[in-house]
Amino acid sequence: MLNCSTATRVFIAIAPVDLRASFNKLFALTQSVLQQDPLSGHWFVFTNQERNRVKVLFWDGSGLWVCAKRLEKGRFSWPRSKEASLQMRSEELLALVTGLEVQAKAHWYRR
Repeated sequence: MLNCSTATRVFIAIAPVDLRASFNKLFALTQSVLQQDPLSGHWFVFTNQERNRVKVLFWDGSGLWVCAKRLEKGRFSWPRSKEASLQMRSEELLALVTGLEVQAKAHWYRR
C-alpha cells in the first residue's frame, strides 16, 4: 500500500478522462485541468466515464508513478463540484478508493 504524508496534497479531477492514457497524458492533464505542477510531489487522481477505474499520478523525487485501480463490480463514489478539481485529505482518498462516501455532510455533529 502506498502511503501519503500529511504534507502531501491530493487533487481530484472532477471530470472523467480517458484512462487509456499513461504518464504523458496525465502529466499534461495535471498542468492544464488541475492547474498544478506534476513534479510537486502531490498526488493527482483521475477517473474514467464509468467511474470504475482510478489512476493516481505522483512524483517521488526520482521519477513519475502511475498507480491504477479497477473495480470488478460497482462504481467509485466520485465527488461533485462546479470547479475542475477538488483538493482532499489523504484519508478521504483512502475512503474514496475503498468504496466509502467522501461527501462532507453539513451539521453531522451534535451540539
